Amino acid sequence: MRTRTEPRFVRIMLVTTALVFLGIFLVLPLACVFHNAFAKGWGYYLGTLRHPDALAAMRMTMITALVAVPLNLVFGVAASWAIVKFDFKGRDFLLSLIDLPLSVSPVISGLVFVLFFGAQGVMGPWLTAHNIQILFAPPAIILATIFVTFPMVARELIPVMRAQGSEEEEAALTLGASGWKTFWRVTIPNIRWGILYGIILCNARAMGEFGAVSVVSGHIRGLTNTLPLHVEILYNEYQFTAAFAAASVLALLAIVTLIAKTFVEAAIRSGR
Repeated sequence: MRTRTEPRFVRIMLVTTALVFLGIFLVLPLACVFHNAFAKGWGYYLGTLRHPDALAAMRMTMITALVAVPLNLVFGVAASWAIVKFDFKGRDFLLSLIDLPLSVSPVISGLVFVLFFGAQGVMGPWLTAHNIQILFAPPAIILATIFVTFPMVARELIPVMRAQGSEEEEAALTLGASGWKTFWRVTIPNIRWGILYGIILCNARAMGEFGAVSVVSGHIRGLTNTLPLHVEILYNEYQFTAAFAAASVLALLAIVTLIAKTFVEAAIRSGR
């Protein structure tokens, strides 16, 4: 039987609409960011990125991602394994909790940490008595980032594990393999692309997070500013070119993330 398709003009119209939409809302803003970033020349651009405050913001962003992503990876694998491989009371509730950061505004998430660790919060008096600084310090930034990004890995692994099933693990256990060996030799190889995909998305969100981090950071230059917060400060001070220069770094990270995501998706489709 002949495959029936839409008329040619309909397909052209749909493709054109999609390309125009992407051009207006994606390509044009990116082009404006890089155009304004280099408005005063390459030397000014490099000088802006070499400024101590910019370097400190990049360092804080990298530290946050280096802590948040591995922790979310461990949580994501454990949560996915528990939800897919075991039947227990509260499984649906755990699945709902994983989706919680996706349904709550990041600003509200940051406010929760303020109410918990602030001077008048639940833990505030105890932290003050023991001279422990969490709020308006790097620990609060890391905690807030972990909270808003922890669904990323789990949400990628749960469908992958469900599609894989449990037959291979059961066969390995029947043949005498230990649970630990089965996990490393059977489960991990089968979900490796899902893990990598989740890490890419989690890292991108961690580096670009603004709302929750803005609430708990205190905006202390050189100490608690991440790169998105540094962009906001420069823009509010009317240093537009410097702000766009810092924003171009985040844009480059986003482009690299999309490229990596594309390669992972191609590898998954090819079955490698």
